[in-house]
Amino acid sequence: MIWDQSLWELFNRGSFVMWPLLACSIVGLAVLVERAVFFSRMRFRYDRFLAQLKLKCMESDVQTIAQWCQKQRHPVPQVVIQYLKYLDKGAQREEALQRVCAYAMEKVEARLRVLASITHMAPLLGLLGTVTGLVTAFHQIESLGGQVQPADLASGIWAALLTTVFGLLVALPCMAAYHAFESQADKISRQMQLIVLELNEVFKKHEKNAIKEEQDPFRDWKMTVSA
Repeated sequence: MIWDQSLWELFNRGSFVMWPLLACSIVGLAVLVERAVFFSRMRFRYDRFLAQLKLKCMESDVQTIAQWCQKQRHPVPQVVIQYLKYLDKGAQREEALQRVCAYAMEKVEARLRVLASITHMAPLLGLLGTVTGLVTAFHQIESLGGQVQPADLASGIWAALLTTVFGLLVALPCMAAYHAFESQADKISRQMQLIVLELNEVFKKHEKNAIKEEQDPFRDWKMTVSA
């Protein structure tokens, strides 16, 4: 009960704008729940993954690392797989990484624009209901020749303010959810960029070490002595 009236009674006292607001609330709730489930499944400890990845790069081959990454559904391991797949192909690797990152972000940011749209539309719909309610009230004043009592205007003003309240009640949760999910999406995007930089550093070090070994004229002699 709200203000000694049920929610359905308050809904009926509002104007025609209450129906679009109801549709926005249903769609917004559905998107909010779906995205909440999606991001809950995307829980990922980046620091732990990076430490394990560096260790595997030192101890395992490329195929073993790729198989390990395939067991994880987060976009970051998928970026690692593409990086290893095109390890010796610089230009193709960049294109492949851009492609997999774009595809991953498309899935991560799916339906977030719907929440953003509802966040902007719901208050405007509430404002529309408020304005139409005030127009009705002033029309009643004119039709009665100015001889009106507060009770004559109460219903119109009541309906006008109800639409504003319901518009804000729909918009505020959608706005909070949108910013929370957008923050998670930005975090995933940064992690995908960081993992590429980390892999560049790891494999550059390996290449430098390999070049030093090849250029060392005493390498074979050292191996013979150590044997």
